[in-house]
Amino acid sequence: MAEIDHTVHVALGERAYDILIGPRLLDEAGALLAERFPGRRYGIVTDEHVAKAQLPRLAASLDAAGLEHETIVLPAGESTKSYQKLETVVEGLLAARLERGDLVIALGGGVIGDLAGFASAITRRGMDFVQMPTSLLAQVDSSVGGKTGINSAHGKNLVGAFHQPKLVLADLSTLKTLPPRQFAAGYAEVAKYGLIDDPGFFDWLETHFDDIRDGGPSLGEAVARCCAHKARVVIEDERETGVRALLNLGHTFGHALEKDTGYSDRLLHGEGVSIGMVLAHTFSTRLGLAPGQDAGRVAAHLRRAGLPTTMAEIPGALGSTESLLAAIAQDKKVQRGALTFILTRGIGQAFIEHGVDPQAVHAFLEEMRP
Repeated sequence: MAEIDHTVHVALGERAYDILIGPRLLDEAGALLAERFPGRRYGIVTDEHVAKAQLPRLAASLDAAGLEHETIVLPAGESTKSYQKLETVVEGLLAARLERGDLVIALGGGVIGDLAGFASAITRRGMDFVQMPTSLLAQVDSSVGGKTGINSAHGKNLVGAFHQPKLVLADLSTLKTLPPRQFAAGYAEVAKYGLIDDPGFFDWLETHFDDIRDGGPSLGEAVARCCAHKARVVIEDERETGVRALLNLGHTFGHALEKDTGYSDRLLHGEGVSIGMVLAHTFSTRLGLAPGQDAGRVAAHLRRAGLPTTMAEIPGALGSTESLLAAIAQDKKVQRGALTFILTRGIGQAFIEHGVDPQAVHAFLEEMRP
């Protein structure tokens, strides 16, 4: 019997699904899938790092349950979210003769989840898929909510589809194998939920951070609380036409910095979000919207988690302020050319601001540059 510590239900009518959170779910995945989706074959999409660390557990579990499966292994890293690798996955699923009624398994972090989810959305005009996130970032954010996609030369996540998974299995034991830098990058997304509209959760994170970092009981609770928060937002605004945009706190600046660094290991996604959230709070202070001490408190907590909080901490030279602003202008929240930012009136008081003055953003970036 699978040991499930937390269950979060995403109530989306016919597209509803559960997020199961527990310590050894990859070892129980076969039994869980056989019970919920009898008679299916499976296409596992993963990357070379996860294939070494976690794939044997999943494969053994599927074999024990008598489930047929094929595996597609991709290079690790943000650059895998590309047209080329999308074609690799789609053609791999077709070559495996997986049918429309079969299931794709996204085994990995946010890159694999986004890519495999998008591939399942378009292969045979739509296949079901299951998210098995193995990074903290994926467990608390990218595996939940049905946003799938790849990057373009014009920016991050600009090509994709809304395609909800049928199930999410968040195995907490996979987080023990993460390098500290990857764990910290995921923690940026954890902190984000408190900074959006739950100051009590941010207070709790400040108190319980050591236990979260050390893999104690607070880690599972943090994952569950983040998933529940995101589920509520997704239920209210599945296709990001309103309040779901709040989940992008820190991402407008962060995505621009990721593009500037070539989607490379110079700056992981969560690190970009960390810097972006500090910039969003500082920019809000500059605009007279938020108290300055809140930006300092946010930066202090993220630094404690081992995250960068300033542009000066990004290795190597950055492009021009104009290039950063051009990347911001390609953000998905832009409406008819007007810049849209997630700003804040303080911790837990984020809001959507349309029509932000580009000159004010330019001047702010100039000030914040190393």
